[in-house]
Amino acid sequence: MKFDIDRYKEIIDTLARNRSRTLLTGFGIFWGIFMLLIMLGGGDGLKAILRQNFGGFASNTIITGSAPTSKPYGGFKRDRNWLMDNTDIEALKTIIPETDIVTMMDAEWGRQMSYGENTYSGILKGLSYEYAQVETPQMLHGRWINEVDCSQERKVCVLGKRVWENLFPEGDDPTGKYIMVMNTYFQVIGVDARTAGININGSPSQSVVIPYPLMDRLFNKGGKFDIICVTLKPDSDSESAQERIRSLLARRHTIAPDDKKAIMMLDTEKIFSIVDNLFKGVNILVILVGLGTLLAGAIGVSNIMMVTVKERTTEIGIRRAIGATPRMILSQIITESIGLTILAGMFGILFSVLILWGAGTIVSGLPDMDGPISFQISFWTGILVLLLLAALGVLAGLAPALRAMEIKPVDAMRDE
Repeated sequence: MKFDIDRYKEIIDTLARNRSRTLLTGFGIFWGIFMLLIMLGGGDGLKAILRQNFGGFASNTIITGSAPTSKPYGGFKRDRNWLMDNTDIEALKTIIPETDIVTMMDAEWGRQMSYGENTYSGILKGLSYEYAQVETPQMLHGRWINEVDCSQERKVCVLGKRVWENLFPEGDDPTGKYIMVMNTYFQVIGVDARTAGININGSPSQSVVIPYPLMDRLFNKGGKFDIICVTLKPDSDSESAQERIRSLLARRHTIAPDDKKAIMMLDTEKIFSIVDNLFKGVNILVILVGLGTLLAGAIGVSNIMMVTVKERTTEIGIRRAIGATPRMILSQIITESIGLTILAGMFGILFSVLILWGAGTIVSGLPDMDGPISFQISFWTGILVLLLLAALGVLAGLAPALRAMEIKPVDAMRDE
């Protein structure tokens, strides 16, 4: 079909005469694409933030904590305090075959730490070297505590990022230097750069980690602690493992079997599952809302094209009289509909990409972020959106095109 610039000028004139309706229709397509991509890109960014927060944390971990009993049992009154000990760890490893890593955690809050004139009030944590398999450290300097540190009760420590920034504000490597915690000197062997994550007994960035056997001796704890972290072997049933852990600890410490407040449990596998399901639901909602908005915009495009066809009745009739086939008329109207839809949609794509880029830049610059966060949509998402716009353009132009195909030359002459 020969390109006729005058015909396209007439199309533009028709759209200009109906500019308010055209702008409203274009804005509907623009807004639908903008909201769809903003929500999709924002959802991907939030997922990246959560992955960073949960990054390095074993997803098959059961965290068990001790709390005052809520029921009298075995001759003991309610509100009795109790603590777990090293024999519980050995019992869990021996009796419950699903367990992989079983390790303790203990913490002393609000402990004064100093290096030279610099001070910080943070958390002193006693951990085993095995805890690195529960929550993987991100070493900025040096190393994590090892088995020899624990067995020999070495006075060594790993600094959290915020502790390091306050005690060593120049940002130099602190390994080999000594800090003071409660009148005791500890040699720094590493800096853990984690700033986010699942916080167990306090944020890792505000903590100083020492070997638990050393902490047990310094604070005369008698081998007792209030938290045990258990990772399960692959394909283990976490529900069954939780019940067996609870039953074992209840028997060993004379606690009512149904006293769930005394033996608190957190299953990280459930947390990860809830987050995944939440984002799946959000994605479905985003798609439904976006498609609904786009469909409303497509109906507007169809109305605009219907007005265009009505105002061009004479032109279409004359073209039919001089030999234009119905297929040519159909392709003309649908092409114009696709063009209008894609033009409005492209503005929505470009604007949403700019907004998402700005959001990613701002969030990546926050101090608690361990790395860049991308809020952008993927290349294939953009291609899919363009195909969706083309499909909507075809649907929007189908009714006006069929209306144009029904125009007869004699009707066009009579209209003239």
